[in-house]
Amino acid sequence: MTAPLHDTSAAQTAAVDVAADVPQKAIEGRSPWKIAWIRLKRDKVALVGGFVVLLLIVVAIFAPLIVSLLGHPPEELHEDAIDPLLGTPIGSWGGISSDFLLGVEPVNGRDVFSRIVYGARISLLVAFLSAFVAVTLGTVFGVVAGYFGGWIDAAISRVMDLLLAFPQLLFIIALISVVPNELWGFSGSGLRIAVLVLVIGFFGWPYIGRIVRGQTLSLREREYVEAARSLGAGRTYILFRELLPNLVAPITVYTTLMIPTNVLTEAALSFLGVGVKPPTPSWGEMLSTAVRTYEDDPLFMIIPGLAIFVTVLAFNLFGDGVRDALDPKGSR
Repeated sequence: MTAPLHDTSAAQTAAVDVAADVPQKAIEGRSPWKIAWIRLKRDKVALVGGFVVLLLIVVAIFAPLIVSLLGHPPEELHEDAIDPLLGTPIGSWGGISSDFLLGVEPVNGRDVFSRIVYGARISLLVAFLSAFVAVTLGTVFGVVAGYFGGWIDAAISRVMDLLLAFPQLLFIIALISVVPNELWGFSGSGLRIAVLVLVIGFFGWPYIGRIVRGQTLSLREREYVEAARSLGAGRTYILFRELLPNLVAPITVYTTLMIPTNVLTEAALSFLGVGVKPPTPSWGEMLSTAVRTYEDDPLFMIIPGLAIFVTVLAFNLFGDGVRDALDPKGSR
């Protein structure tokens, strides 16, 4: 007989020995949130937007410290920095100097940098708190309408349709115009901020309520919900353990896209004179003041407008990235 060309048994034994010497890497499970974070890290534009958002939040929180180091009190007048004849800042570019990083306001000479920094605190405070009110109401009513259905769903849906058809901007202007100077223990700009948060949040909840209702209608028919129901799980267990965890992703996405809208709403109301009361710094109020002086000092209009633009753009870019990261059917 002819001898075999290869000793297959010896080769297999050697291969097994080599494989045994190579350390095996343990298989690591990934949660949906970890997968979303990996997807988000690949989106460089969204990360830039998130960095700007984080920077704005830090600026708003530490506004007093930043102003004490780099600026002047936001309500302090600097008449010596204003031309007494023209009422415009002395110097070029709106009075920008090492003492006033973004120049001074026409006529009164208040530090623009300080008012921009404190204006970020007002805008983000109203935007975040009103978004919290809207998300809380929208989630509660949306889940209740979608899960229970029937006349409860019909009643809540009609209320949402009514609020969505209501001219909310006109109503907010009319409501804030008749608010007294003191109410609920608040007064001045504190009262205006409280009213803005409540009204913007109240009129914003139907938008997220519709989304949550639609998602709940879809989720309540899933197999795991039917399985929990067949095992005797109560409504409370199903709502808090089966439905709400699966609603976190769409709620998070919509919240990140709602906040910039609230920033614009607060700026628009302050621009119209029904937002925070002067001399409290507000980007919208600064734009309203700049309308009267933009021909002599255009930079005073550009700076608060640019602050609003950058804030809204950063939130939108970050929100788009979060939406793509949490979408399991996304291409990125």
